[in-house]
Amino acid sequence: MRIATWNINSVNRRIEHVTSWLETAQPDIVCLQETKCATGAFPDLIFSGLGYEACALGTGAWNGVAILSRVGLTDIRDNLTDQPEWEGKLEPRAIAATCGGVRVWSLYIPNGRTPEHEHYQYKLRWLKALADTAAEELTTHPDLALLGDFNVAPTDEDVWDIDVFHDSTHVTAQERAGLELIKAAGLTEIEPRPLKYDRAFTFWDYRQLAFPKNRGMRIDLVYATDSVASRVTDAYSDREARKGRSASDHAPVVVDLAD
Repeated sequence: MRIATWNINSVNRRIEHVTSWLETAQPDIVCLQETKCATGAFPDLIFSGLGYEACALGTGAWNGVAILSRVGLTDIRDNLTDQPEWEGKLEPRAIAATCGGVRVWSLYIPNGRTPEHEHYQYKLRWLKALADTAAEELTTHPDLALLGDFNVAPTDEDVWDIDVFHDSTHVTAQERAGLELIKAAGLTEIEPRPLKYDRAFTFWDYRQLAFPKNRGMRIDLVYATDSVASRVTDAYSDREARKGRSASDHAPVVVDLAD
């Protein structure tokens, strides 16, 4: 079974990229983030034509998450337990479903903006709620995987130049402590291999020729229980999908599981 996660940066704007990639990569389950469309505007009929069921959560121009599956889609759930709000609203950043026997979450963790901004504290609260939800889910779903754009680089080696990120979000000790909470809940990170260069970056800014210069970050992550992690036969960041006009600024992360 092939599982993938991809911050698509507007599913309707990138629909040709997504459908082309689905036909080429042939994933069984895909977690999408930053769909940037309301739930009712999600192009599920297009994906249905390719053999995928879909569930989506969104409110409009920002955020939004979805799951595509051709191995079943049941027990759908929106939002984390006690998910923090931003400016009095619950943002569409988390959706879960059981697909092919694996409980899958598609997640879009808040950016944080700057360490001094209240959005950073929101991000830390969100990571704590995610870890708590994962622990709760494990009581009924032993085969669990969390996939998505975590907006955190797990180590200094997961950014192209750590000196550039001095006093920035994505690399702080507090954010990385949030990832450790997920591990403490009983999950293991599945690290992808690079298809080129020595690090499997998953995000490259649109500006300053970041992609051709490989000035990237590894912030799209996969965590899974041992029962899922032990089935992994391969994992990689598909940087080829980052190429081309109007591509997303993220690459899909692909994980292959033995049956």
